[in-house]
Amino acid sequence: MGLKGDDKSNNFTITINIKTISLALVITLTVLIILGVCVTSIPVSAQSIPNNGNTIPSLNQSVSSLPMTTSAAFPPPPQISPELSGTQISSSANKTCRVTPSVVESEGTPQQTEGPYFVDGMPNRSDIRSDPSDGSVQKGIPLHLVIHVYTVNSNGSCDPLKGAQVDIWHANSQGVYSSVSDQGTTGKKFLRGYQMTDDKGTVHFTTIYPGWYQGRAIHIHDKVRIFNGSEKTLDWTSQLYMNNSVNEQIHNHPPYSIHGVPELTNEQDAIYAGPSTDHLIRSNTGKHLILDLTKDGQQSYLGTFNIVLNADQQFKK
Repeated sequence: MGLKGDDKSNNFTITINIKTISLALVITLTVLIILGVCVTSIPVSAQSIPNNGNTIPSLNQSVSSLPMTTSAAFPPPPQISPELSGTQISSSANKTCRVTPSVVESEGTPQQTEGPYFVDGMPNRSDIRSDPSDGSVQKGIPLHLVIHVYTVNSNGSCDPLKGAQVDIWHANSQGVYSSVSDQGTTGKKFLRGYQMTDDKGTVHFTTIYPGWYQGRAIHIHDKVRIFNGSEKTLDWTSQLYMNNSVNEQIHNHPPYSIHGVPELTNEQDAIYAGPSTDHLIRSNTGKHLILDLTKDGQQSYLGTFNIVLNADQQFKK
């Protein structure tokens, strides 16, 4: 049967529309292909783009050819001790008290990692420079430490903590600890010892200015503990730091000069710059742990520090 006039017209219109759409698709694809070729043919180099006076490496430059920071410039930090126990956490105070008679505001002193070199059972002595096994004395610039230990009372004042055991330990002028097998000092006890706080909450130590070792700024470890018989009722641990410029001056003189100037400043030390282990301070914990250093004569130093902690647990029945 033949098509009528209107049917023929409609069929012709559909055929034209299909051809028009097909042609449009072909043109669109052709344009996209041409644009893609143009984009890939443009030379890409960001070396000519300024970046605050520096140049950015070319995007087609291999990663292996770029300058890399060496591990020697940023030594890996020492391993951090596990989370503190309940007894250790309870030893921290986030309160503020007024230390008299010096009238110095002291916030709760933050804790830091014990580190791998703590050894319990060291001698009860004030002068820790000698080694009991052979009587030898560590050489170095004398450092006299005066540490005051306080607790915060209900009135916000600082009460001296009597009868607390304060241990200190640190490296010698060449960065070596005693009682460490891999340093060849097993059985040695130099630069280690403890004292009991007096009625004023004070202990005195005579030692030498510490040396440095790889990965750490110069520091002194300190630990405060209280015992009820064999039960430990308080355990607080931290570290003390000295001024960067004094550290450098000291290490320009023998015997420190044999080892050379410190590799790291305080601020480059991961422990100093990191958070406190009791979570009271989020960063730069070490700035709260700087010894107050003064020259005590021409060849020695006096370092003082106030420790403010929470000893409430000791008095709980």
